[in-house]
Amino acid sequence: MTGNNDRGANVIRRAIISVHDKSGLADLARSLAELGVQILSTGGTADTIRAGGIEVQDVSELTGFRELLGGRVKSMHPAVHAGILTRRDVQGDLEELNEHGIEMIDLVVANFYPFDSRQPDSGVAKATELIDIGGPALVRAAAKNHAFVTVATDPEDYAELLAEMTVGGGSTSLEFRKRLAARAFSLTAAYDAEIATWLHGLVSENDPERILINGQNGCSLPYGENPHQRATFHAVGPSGHGLGSARQLGGKPLGYNNLLDANAAASLASEFDEGRLAACALIKHGTPCGVAVAHSPSEAFEKAWNCDPVSAFGGVVAMNRPLDANTAERIAGRFVEVLIAPSVDEDAVRVLKAKPRLRILECGVPEFAGNNREVRSVCGGLLVQDPDRSRFDREECRVVTVMGPTGEQWDDLEFAWSVAKHAKSNAIVLAANGAAVGIGSGQTSRVAAAGMASANHHNHHANARSVVAASDGFFPFPDGIEKLATARVAAIIQPGGSRNDSEIIKAANELGLAMVFTGIRNFRH
Repeated sequence: MTGNNDRGANVIRRAIISVHDKSGLADLARSLAELGVQILSTGGTADTIRAGGIEVQDVSELTGFRELLGGRVKSMHPAVHAGILTRRDVQGDLEELNEHGIEMIDLVVANFYPFDSRQPDSGVAKATELIDIGGPALVRAAAKNHAFVTVATDPEDYAELLAEMTVGGGSTSLEFRKRLAARAFSLTAAYDAEIATWLHGLVSENDPERILINGQNGCSLPYGENPHQRATFHAVGPSGHGLGSARQLGGKPLGYNNLLDANAAASLASEFDEGRLAACALIKHGTPCGVAVAHSPSEAFEKAWNCDPVSAFGGVVAMNRPLDANTAERIAGRFVEVLIAPSVDEDAVRVLKAKPRLRILECGVPEFAGNNREVRSVCGGLLVQDPDRSRFDREECRVVTVMGPTGEQWDDLEFAWSVAKHAKSNAIVLAANGAAVGIGSGQTSRVAAAGMASANHHNHHANARSVVAASDGFFPFPDGIEKLATARVAAIIQPGGSRNDSEIIKAANELGLAMVFTGIRNFRH
């Protein structure tokens, strides 16, 4: 038995292959055999290799044990793991292998049972059996000993592996092995994160000691928030969840800011029940600049655009209903960066593809508020919180003024409250007839937000009547509602909770306003 004492090139003489995903397996095994590599394998993987007419040795022949415990134990044996973990430049390791008659293994090819894709339809016992043990153990051992051993964990790696071996005369370089080892540990970390998240859910552990983030399918973006910043996008969570499962049907590649705004727009549009009314949300720089509900998607889009046409220019549009050709024609007549909808019919796609720069996203009916946790980074740490799943409940609201809202005003108050929930704090939203008519957000004082919303209303909707206002936080002083009264606001909804509430209520009564307290604050920073 000879070892590779050079930490650079490493000749591959023996390989163990144990894969669930058998894509490209036969071609890989055939190419390895042609390069003179002896192949070890287990169970169904070995059967597939043999079916291709390729010689393979069962691991059970090597270990002297058949598979145990219903297949739970296959490759976990010193004859396998010592062969992988041997340090070729440590004489003591080589002597121990010779003493026990163990041969070295230079290549590990393994991937795992797809735990997440199967677990939701399984009971706990069945899901537990889908936790792969042998595969991750093989991969971790090979990745640890990457100074001498090559590990491949994805069929996409096979062509690169064979090209490397062909150029290297059957060997791989240290840099190549490092690169594959990094991919391998990323895979095992993601796999363990999926299982840990599932188990935390079983025990209802609200605040686990570690936050686990399993970002998959990382893809490079053109740039980050600014052109000098690099950025990538990683899908997180199960299929059908948010932007990770959206399909791009046309347009330029999505950028970092496009994805942020698309998420904000789709989250806002999903606030409104698809079965009741069509909803359209326009987002610019992370905050709403137009929102409306109507009986048809095309009407909802027009009403939303009219809130603030100047700000809507170059924004992101989200619908809560399938996009039809009529609505597509209206959108195509404006400058829009991104469009996102549950589905886009073929006629609508043809209309929109006349705008080759417009990014078209089809997201199914995903859950945009379904994360178990929201995670944001700060320098040196992560902030973790529950997502804001609060929904408007008229029964929980409290009318605190002499005058109460009319039926139509109640509907608009609910609408405005839902929009304010998605605007940057401090936020004030004015609404009338199921449409935002003025939005003030991201201000450092509530009276400034009220002034911003009122100015927008006067600029674009001077004829709107019976306007209502929603505030994402309480009013600390009467000046905010006094500002709103000048914009013909007739009813206001706010959380309440200020120590000056009595003074605010008194001012509202003097101004002839209806005021409702929700008891729920919806800040968004």
